[in-house]
Amino acid sequence: MKSADHFEFDDLQGLLRFSHGHLTETCFMLLNVSNSIAAKQWLKAASITNASSVHPLPETAVQIAFSVAGLRILGLNERLIEQFSDEFIVGMAGDESRSRRLGDIAANDPKNWQWGGDAQQVPHVLLLLYTKDGLMKNFRRHLEDKNFHQAFQLHSVLPTLDIGLIEPFGFADGISQPKIDWTDKQSTDIHEREGYSNTVAIGEVVLGYPNEYGEYTNRPLVNPKLQPNSEKLKTAYDDVSLKDLGRNGSYLVVRQLNQDVPGFWQYLHKQSYSDTDKRNELAASMVGRQRNGDPLITSRVQSTHNAAEDKNDFTYEQDLQGHQCPFGAHIRRANPRTGDFPHGVTGFFNRLIKILGFGLNKPDDDLIAATRFHRLLRRGRSYGSFISPEDAIKANDSDEERGLQFMCLVANITRQFEFVQNAWMISSKFNGAHQESDPLLGHREPLLSGEPSNEFSRPMASGSRQTVCNLPQFVTLRGGAYFFMPGLSAIQYIASLPSNKDDLS
Repeated sequence: MKSADHFEFDDLQGLLRFSHGHLTETCFMLLNVSNSIAAKQWLKAASITNASSVHPLPETAVQIAFSVAGLRILGLNERLIEQFSDEFIVGMAGDESRSRRLGDIAANDPKNWQWGGDAQQVPHVLLLLYTKDGLMKNFRRHLEDKNFHQAFQLHSVLPTLDIGLIEPFGFADGISQPKIDWTDKQSTDIHEREGYSNTVAIGEVVLGYPNEYGEYTNRPLVNPKLQPNSEKLKTAYDDVSLKDLGRNGSYLVVRQLNQDVPGFWQYLHKQSYSDTDKRNELAASMVGRQRNGDPLITSRVQSTHNAAEDKNDFTYEQDLQGHQCPFGAHIRRANPRTGDFPHGVTGFFNRLIKILGFGLNKPDDDLIAATRFHRLLRRGRSYGSFISPEDAIKANDSDEERGLQFMCLVANITRQFEFVQNAWMISSKFNGAHQESDPLLGHREPLLSGEPSNEFSRPMASGSRQTVCNLPQFVTLRGGAYFFMPGLSAIQYIASLPSNKDDLS
């Protein structure tokens, strides 16, 4: 592989390097291809924003991703489609077992979704538009030209609204993000990575590069002797005889999460007997942070030069009993900050004993996998107007919806997004927990055993636990899908594909 000091940022869509956070106006368009010839002509001419511009950052950005149905209608060979991951091909709502694993049951069941709930509802294209404040209207007018309207039919526009650096419940958001090792300096050897690191290999997010296992994730590889126009694609690093359709691309997971903000704060207010301090304490314990983003962990490294890093520079190594940050807190589930071995394990024989499953200090030592294999690069945006906790407590039922267009970029949907969602967020056994799932995202449905999953507990230093019961469902899924976000050379390859004989034009 080439030196990562010369990484091909000009072939990478900008969203994989930047969050476009300085671009506060957004328009997320779900599109269907109505004329594949016109769609490919539009793609050839489209100015998709790459990741090379740092100074200055762009004033506008266009990013694009495709569902498997979108790739098919644009003429991608079925032999290549079969090389994508099974979960991408089948889809987020493609089978009941996946829905159960993701917690997409009851109110979250795909049959209740506004989009993506069945194959006919999954749009072909996701077009992401970003601009500085006040520029979106003119930007869309310029982008949606005559050819655009010939090529695409608008499925829907996902709601978004900038409310600042917080999420709808009112907590600082976007703090805990992995850093991508663009310079390829960090070893993936487990003997050198015993502790937690916030930096992950390029191949954990971008296809076509080694991941944290030192391996290349499977992706579509093209035999240039059999596929026309494959010279537009990059050569595969792990097999120079093949072209790499996946290189500089990523899978994009999208889930529209509707948040019941009044219900959240009204429940906490009642549980705290109208005591504001206790209400805020309970809310912070569920999230794992104060509303300003400060973690509940007090034993952490603090500097004076970067406040954002201060809020992310900690592990749970000094809080093994969960007295500072409860085991079931949202941020502890989403990112347990573990190394390759349980805390305190050093030396070859000690590691070997742990690998074999012996010598566990407490029952949950082996329940949390090494975090570095399960990181997500989040790129979501909120929607709905902001309402303060004080106003939410007083609010009557309102038709206004608030929530998050959750988006994350991964190279392996199963090992990253689906693992985190199933084993950490939804699981009632995370870190030894019982009868509880994520206090924010949980669906509250009984377990298969009949036990409830609507509790949240806080271990106390005294040895007791404080438990709140009958948590309502605060977050409901409104739609979702898996997309593939290609590199720019792959987009040009897709745009050059020959038209299908059964083209819908």
